[in-house]
Amino acid sequence: MEYSYLTNPGKVRDHNEDSVTIVKNGSGEILMAVADGMGGHKGGEIASSIAITHIGKRFIDTSSVGNKEDAIKFLKEIVSEANISLYKYTGENPESAGMGTTLVMALITKDFLLFGNIGDSSGYVIKNKKLYKITSDHTLVNLLVKSGELTEEEAKDHPRKNVLMRALGANMTVEMDIFDVETDIEGIMLCSDGLTNMLEDSQIEKVLDSDLTIDEKLQKLIYKCNNRGGTDNISVAYLNKEEENDK
Repeated sequence: MEYSYLTNPGKVRDHNEDSVTIVKNGSGEILMAVADGMGGHKGGEIASSIAITHIGKRFIDTSSVGNKEDAIKFLKEIVSEANISLYKYTGENPESAGMGTTLVMALITKDFLLFGNIGDSSGYVIKNKKLYKITSDHTLVNLLVKSGELTEEEAKDHPRKNVLMRALGANMTVEMDIFDVETDIEGIMLCSDGLTNMLEDSQIEKVLDSDLTIDEKLQKLIYKCNNRGGTDNISVAYLNKEEENDK
């Protein structure tokens, strides 16, 4: 397996509120995570950083996540801990009121693959060179699409498309969706909406299927986003199961 990640502020924002990590524990299990923070006074940067740092450290400090049932419990536990840390930080720092973050994760073991998400950062698998979205966005617009009040096309340019129904740090408790995913795939991609708002799936697929190195692919995706305006921070974490050399 080969994996890497890249994050970029984009062309419009003056700072980057995204945080990303890919970590491996003692058993060789891998956790990928992307968080897209929100909130004034650098609140978004702090929120995403607190979440990713806590989750990464807890995973590295765990020798193994165990079986699938144990792993699901573990993921929910570390996310709950991160959420409480964020909620407490906001209480102790009133200027950070409204601070929070999205979160998308993928846990890769030799026996199973789990995805988890809160908010509108996305998790995909690559199979037969095509992107398949695993996660479901916790947004007002997606809720309206599911209820039939909006079409997919109407949702793309809806003025309230960024209104989140769920985020880390907003309340004392948070519910994360967990997805049990088939392991017969070629790769995994996690990203903030700064990537998917700028590029169509077909454009991303073309880059990921190219002969570039993994780092060159990520650089090209971010270049393409910025070339189209780069209206938001852009983060992408990518794992290619077909490569033999670990990064």
